[in-house]
Amino acid sequence: MTDFGQELDQLLYAEISERRDSVKGANRVDILSLLMSATDAEGNSMTDKELRDELMTLLLAGYETTATAMAWGLYWIHYKPEVREKLLQELDTLGENPDPISIYKLPYLTAVCNETLRIYPVALATFVRKVEEPVDLLGYHIEPHSSIWGCIYLLHHREDLYPDSKQFKPERFLERQFSPYEFMPFGGGVRRCVGYALAQFEMKLVLATVVSRYQLALADNKPEKPQRRGVTLAPARGVQMKMEGRRKSR
Repeated sequence: MTDFGQELDQLLYAEISERRDSVKGANRVDILSLLMSATDAEGNSMTDKELRDELMTLLLAGYETTATAMAWGLYWIHYKPEVREKLLQELDTLGENPDPISIYKLPYLTAVCNETLRIYPVALATFVRKVEEPVDLLGYHIEPHSSIWGCIYLLHHREDLYPDSKQFKPERFLERQFSPYEFMPFGGGVRRCVGYALAQFEMKLVLATVVSRYQLALADNKPEKPQRRGVTLAPARGVQMKMEGRRKSR
């Protein structure tokens, strides 16, 4: 385990220990307190290690991934001026203080978010699958007990599916509908990310709110490169931006 991993474990276990001392008799509804109060069919509550594992999953799968996707979205929207202008035109049609559902349904915003998740998917690959019976897959014979990963990044850069795959083109999601086996930023099948709907909702609302209300600009015009960060693909420099003021609606 890295020094960062050890430090994170220490922080989590300290929080769990402190919460165990304070949660008794307290009427708390935060996620850690709820996890502590949960019991299984035999009435057993979670151990400290089980609580730590749940918190790690929430931190890495529920926050880091969505924040990374939003950072990529802000980068592409401001790196491609024509994308930002078209997105603003669509957002302005909703008027001031639009309801979240109206924002969520915007077609070009949806296309921008999908293209963001396509070109640099936050998760590079699916979770491992164990082969249970012989199967022929794309010309390969696979025996039982084999381990298989699906590479989301390579799928999203297949030229037969996404011509000019290295180019950021939201329009491709307006021109055709991709199947769950062609576009899978949240994985696929029964193991697809359980929070995919919430992540999409968050991403759209945050990007729409920030872009429509604030005048932002990239700190420089250098292309942002992807970098492995654990199991995620994040902006190497963290998308450095500057705020130039509030935006006036048109």
